[in-house]
Amino acid sequence: MRMKGNNRLDEMQEQKLLRIEHFGVWFAFWGLFAAIIIQLIIGGAGVLREIAGECIVFMLLAFYLLVACIKNGIWDRKLVPSLKTHLLISLAGGTATGIINVAASYHNYGKLYGAIAAGVFTMAFTFLLTLLALSFAAVIYRKRAAALERRGDENDLDKR
Repeated sequence: MRMKGNNRLDEMQEQKLLRIEHFGVWFAFWGLFAAIIIQLIIGGAGVLREIAGECIVFMLLAFYLLVACIKNGIWDRKLVPSLKTHLLISLAGGTATGIINVAASYHNYGKLYGAIAAGVFTMAFTFLLTLLALSFAAVIYRKRAAALERRGDENDLDKR
């Protein structure tokens, strides 16, 4: 987050600082994600109360990144918002969540069939929620990107 006031950095230092902050944000994001997953698997039945702080910080960071990207008309460097992309990402998220839930349920309760059933249910539920969330975010993104493009076209016309 930038503070208003005198900037004592030259352009090269500014770029390096942005790169450092970029890696710091993603290190924190994936570090929190890994910590939450590991604690869910090995933590036992009452672990949600213990990892609530990590979950709150992780969700706030994810929400900030989502809102900031959409506000600036940015979706991703490589992926495009399409149904195929949404299906693949939803399937990957659902599968990972299902596997984690199978491991956590089996670790906590020791019943394989119950753990598999919980994992399949969690996988399907996560797949649907992720698909809906991505589709909703893509609609908002497209509207925002179109508005930013119109604004850019109007500014170009004003300069002529």
